[in-house]
Amino acid sequence: MQACFYVDDLFYRQHQFELPLDYTDQDGETIRVFAREVVAKDKQGTDLPWLVYLQGGPGFPAPRPDSNSGWFKRALKQYRILLLDQRGTGLSTVISHQTLASRTPEQQVAYLSQFRADNIVRDAEAIREQLGIQQWALLGQSFGGFCALHYLSYYPQSLSRAYITGGIPSMTRHADDVYQATYQRVLDKTQQFFHAFPAAQGMCNRIADYLLNNEIILPNGQRFTVEQFQLIGINLGRSGGALAMYYLLEDAFVDVNSKPELSYSFLTAMLAEQSYLTNPIYAILHESIYCQQDASQWSAHRVREHYPQCNYVSGEDFCFTGEMVYPWMFDQLETLRPLKTAADLLAEKADWPQLYDVDLLAKNTVPVTAAVYVEDMYVEFDYSRETLALMPNAKAWMTNEYEHNGLRADGERILDKLISMAEVIEQTQS
Repeated sequence: MQACFYVDDLFYRQHQFELPLDYTDQDGETIRVFAREVVAKDKQGTDLPWLVYLQGGPGFPAPRPDSNSGWFKRALKQYRILLLDQRGTGLSTVISHQTLASRTPEQQVAYLSQFRADNIVRDAEAIREQLGIQQWALLGQSFGGFCALHYLSYYPQSLSRAYITGGIPSMTRHADDVYQATYQRVLDKTQQFFHAFPAAQGMCNRIADYLLNNEIILPNGQRFTVEQFQLIGINLGRSGGALAMYYLLEDAFVDVNSKPELSYSFLTAMLAEQSYLTNPIYAILHESIYCQQDASQWSAHRVREHYPQCNYVSGEDFCFTGEMVYPWMFDQLETLRPLKTAADLLAEKADWPQLYDVDLLAKNTVPVTAAVYVEDMYVEFDYSRETLALMPNAKAWMTNEYEHNGLRADGERILDKLISMAEVIEQTQS
């Protein structure tokens, strides 16, 4: 039974689909995939085109809209939106340390290998067919853009348009190249942060030294380490992230019997920063999004050796890290520990299928428009430009007005820009 409801001027309908875990084994194990349909109340009965939203990550569910605002406001003027909880997330069959506990590490690897962009797109195709939709448009944010390029590579006939924000990946480079670039972006953002907030360097050094000299336990019982503290640098790539981080640092210590201790509120905030705990796909499959018939071999960990400033030594300046996954996380983070063996096996897996068809994308005729952020900390601008050069019919808006989360910060304007650009492409084609 489909659950339907109204909230203010929006109509919501929930969809559940039973789909193959492995599309090469149609009689094998199945999974549940959830999607939420959203349409303006006054257009509920209108035959509108569909727009599928592909979430960033990997490993996070689609947004839960609570108002007609942001990019939803612009999209709902002409589209019926489908918010896809990608397999393994949200209300789809979820992946967690709990749901994987009954499988051996080898079985976990076989299972998790089915949760990359290729099968996310196969799910979307199966859903499109079940709903009886001939074509639909895509909006891919970050990793969702990676999925959109896979969609364009293998099922372009199913697409009317593709809008991509902060999500044009390299189609040819190894993960090592990606991390060489992103480490440098993190160092740039770190330098900017300490320049903007001069007192923050001393605050970070004080916290790091305290962690080195004391056994600090997070509210979930997990020991908190300098390496974990460095991970909050991921926020430097988001609009408003730097100021929010500074406020966290200000509140780090509390006096207890005239002695400073890390406050419970700070430790709770640090635990909340570790989304890997609740979204393990984000950790265990992260590097695989860059793999095509090769192994990552813990790329971010290996490349880190070229950036010794990322290894904190007391008395030297503290440095953040960013959106990187490390093998030590599967020793330190409470809910990742049971997945350590599987993570090591996945890091050595070299038979990942090809994600992109470069030749087909070079001939693509589906209107593709992209917002590419010049100072993006997560998706290297120069590599996005390389990919766009291979797609002559794609049009990009290259801007330094926004960080990676521009769609969340000013989504109505950004999507309106991309839609206008797509209309120009269609006029040119006709």
